[in-house]
Amino acid sequence: MILLDHATTGDGLLTGLQLLSVMARSGRPLRELAGVMTRYPQVLINVPGVDKSLAASSAGLAAAVIAAEAELGTSGRVLVRPSGTENAVRVMVEALDADQAHRVAERLAGAVRELA
Repeated sequence: MILLDHATTGDGLLTGLQLLSVMARSGRPLRELAGVMTRYPQVLINVPGVDKSLAASSAGLAAAVIAAEAELGTSGRVLVRPSGTENAVRVMVEALDADQAHRVAERLAGAVRELA
């Protein structure tokens, strides 16, 4: 979760504090607040040994991401990004169906591996 009013990257402690703030202001328990969130199956594949600059500039990878997003439509999410801490590219896919999430993530990871 990125809270741009406070930071430009995800921060677990900041997210926790913001959640506690919402709970305090609303007087609602976490269980009730969490009820508005739909959890989707999520697959994360780390592809090591890939030149991160190639991943950022690859037209082929960009096309693969666009195709994956089109396949998922509004019922899923795709994130392909270079790791900030490792020599790797991270591929994350969320979908309504776990099998679909795995298939799409593996296809995207294959497109990343082709860059190596």
